[in-house]
Amino acid sequence: MTDASPECTTRQGPVRGRTEHGVAAFLGVPYAAAPFGPRRFAAPAPAEPRTGVRDATAYGPTAPKAPYAPPFDALIPDTSMPGEECLNLNIWTPEPGPGARLPVMVWLHGGAFSNGSANASGYRGHTFARDGVVFVGVNYRLGTDGFLHLPGAPDNRGLLDQIAALAWVRENIEAFGGDPDRVTVFGESAGGVAIGQLLAEPAARGLFRRAVLQSGACHHFIGPDTARRIGERMAAQLGVPHTAEAFAAVPLPELIDAQAALRADFASRPDPAVWGDAALNGMVFEPVAPGLRLPGPDLGVDLMVGSNREENRLYMAPTGRFDTISENRVERSAAAYGVDLSGYRATRPEATPGELLDALVTDWFWRVPAIRLAEAVPGTRLYEFAWRSPRYEGALGACHALELPFVFDLPDDPDYTALTGGKAPHDLARTVHEAWVSFAATGDPGWPAYDPEGDRTTMVFDTTSHPEQDPRRAERELWEGVR
Repeated sequence: MTDASPECTTRQGPVRGRTEHGVAAFLGVPYAAAPFGPRRFAAPAPAEPRTGVRDATAYGPTAPKAPYAPPFDALIPDTSMPGEECLNLNIWTPEPGPGARLPVMVWLHGGAFSNGSANASGYRGHTFARDGVVFVGVNYRLGTDGFLHLPGAPDNRGLLDQIAALAWVRENIEAFGGDPDRVTVFGESAGGVAIGQLLAEPAARGLFRRAVLQSGACHHFIGPDTARRIGERMAAQLGVPHTAEAFAAVPLPELIDAQAALRADFASRPDPAVWGDAALNGMVFEPVAPGLRLPGPDLGVDLMVGSNREENRLYMAPTGRFDTISENRVERSAAAYGVDLSGYRATRPEATPGELLDALVTDWFWRVPAIRLAEAVPGTRLYEFAWRSPRYEGALGACHALELPFVFDLPDDPDYTALTGGKAPHDLARTVHEAWVSFAATGDPGWPAYDPEGDRTTMVFDTTSHPEQDPRRAERELWEGVR
């Protein structure tokens, strides 16, 4: 790739990109109209056609959001860029122009449906393009704009944005060297949860052939009653009626401040009597769904799903809570989840209360939902990321989001050093990244499918990566009929 200013033609008009790390990058390309003015809180509208060549050499705006609260603001850098045209995507490709028909990977970032963006340094897609993949990162609406229930507006506007982005990819990606019939959507945390909901959405059918759900699956959503309750609480906080029209009249800075205050209120008092089923999920902004929607064996989408071994330590070690957890706190959590705590005490007789709580929450929130999805869809590949960060004297462990520098093969990117301590092994990054690329290209990441009637093969990524048969079986079995 030698053209310093490559051009590709989309349905809306031509775009001019730039050469980056030896591949073509097209940044800030709109896939839908700006969701402001008369389009505020509406379903995404098609991007406007244009005359002339659009410059796509710099990132576009990101969705409005409040920053992460400390200490997570230092651990997980979050890029914010103002502007209304925030429904955009970033593309890296090794072969711009039609004819190459390369596999495509579409990235949905995490951030608890309140934070994150595709513009983060750690989400640059040149490493995928280097390995023969057309990479697409999607910016979608967050928080109030994307996920708050508002009478007079459709629910799950952020999910509708993602569907619009996938439809744009279906229509346009061939011009960037991609194969519209070989699209893999992958996402982490909220991005994985979003994919879990997209699997059940009729409007998303046919838009992707494969999916990778990292630390997120189908179990995290709020019911309509909880969604209404949270929306009414934010309306009362703002002193406005609980309607889309009233919220649209609130100045954006005021709305962002209220969003941050709502999350702080929730974090300080996650009472189910106040917050409904969001109290267990730990997020006030989530997709709204009538109930659990696990796909069936006829899904028609190849799946890879997994979690990190010590996910919840991200929320314990940096805050200093890990060593102060009481036995009573662990017992209350087990009771809320409905799981037998004695089973964990039997398998971990030397565990501290903090270690027990991490094991419980990690299984309830991340590992068991991944297993349930793998059980529901034959042929699913299951993985567990187990490399442990040295941060916080090792207490951070194999925490939530730690697999990201490895998936992107960017172990030295500054966005990730706060999590990895600058110690991420490069050979493991290549191993993980190559598995993701192989899955997108062929449907086979390099290990057998998970068989709930057989050996339950799980690929464990660590300093030495290897497949294991039904890891921590006794703890998995504690959740039968519970989660």
